[in-house]
Amino acid sequence: MTEKKHVQESEAVQQAATLASALPYLRRYAGDTIVVKFGGHAMGDGNLAHTFGKDIALLKLVGINPVVVHGGGPQINQMLDRLGLKSTFVDGLRVTDEKMIDVIEMVLCGNVNKSVASLINRAGALAVGISGKDGGMIRARKLLRKTIHPETKEETVSDLGFVGEPHRVDPQVLYALSCSGLIPVVAPIATGDDGETYNINADTAAGVIAGAVHATRLLMLTDVPGVLDRDGKLISELTASEARRLIEEGTISGGMIPKVETCLEAVRAGARAAVIVDGRVPHACLLELFTTRGSGTMIRSESGSDYAS
Repeated sequence: MTEKKHVQESEAVQQAATLASALPYLRRYAGDTIVVKFGGHAMGDGNLAHTFGKDIALLKLVGINPVVVHGGGPQINQMLDRLGLKSTFVDGLRVTDEKMIDVIEMVLCGNVNKSVASLINRAGALAVGISGKDGGMIRARKLLRKTIHPETKEETVSDLGFVGEPHRVDPQVLYALSCSGLIPVVAPIATGDDGETYNINADTAAGVIAGAVHATRLLMLTDVPGVLDRDGKLISELTASEARRLIEEGTISGGMIPKVETCLEAVRAGARAAVIVDGRVPHACLLELFTTRGSGTMIRSESGSDYAS
């Protein structure tokens, strides 16, 4: 036997072993809904984006129902710059006037949404790009940001314009697409009760959708490994109360707080568990779902162990 042939056979055996080890997880998740928030480095890196499309297609082909919710901040910035529209931010949220919301809707629901769907379609599954406005899926109201001055304790309310917060989710359009063999790819744009268009934070949109469909998992792809302890080590699993305690203690701080709060809200609303996953790692979704160690930090309710952990 030549060395080349021996290497090929060894690789084939390893691939077969990998598939066999994934079988218990495939059975556990069969027919379940997995909501994935796609953004950050994973979305901006061509190779990672291509791999992501393959992974989502694979989930559908093995009997899982993925729902993808995407962001698009860099693409929005580029278009606003081209049009000479300057952005200002309050606590990381873009103040959005009437001109901006038209541009944001065009970018998110147009190029970005269809590009993400195309990644999955090219991998062999059938994805359909929609937004929170389609089928009245997400209803939103104006988000008013309250801040308190650290010294005077004076409260200030900032009007962010056409930035919204979801207050009602009707998942029927998602069920209809999934039951038809399609993968919904959702742009985080919503409708107000008076017909206004609102831009929703993509993490927030993914969280409320995961709660509404009682997802087995919400996977939040981020640019960090997950929640770290005070020694910088990854925490693999937290209950909701443990996560809140770490926020109060200051172990969870900065930009990680809103991500963890999104996970907590998703679990409270009906998702079985939410996981903050490092989207910079190739096949991050598959590693989380189909391996013993998983990937990132899982946040679950207090009601007992998660059946697929």
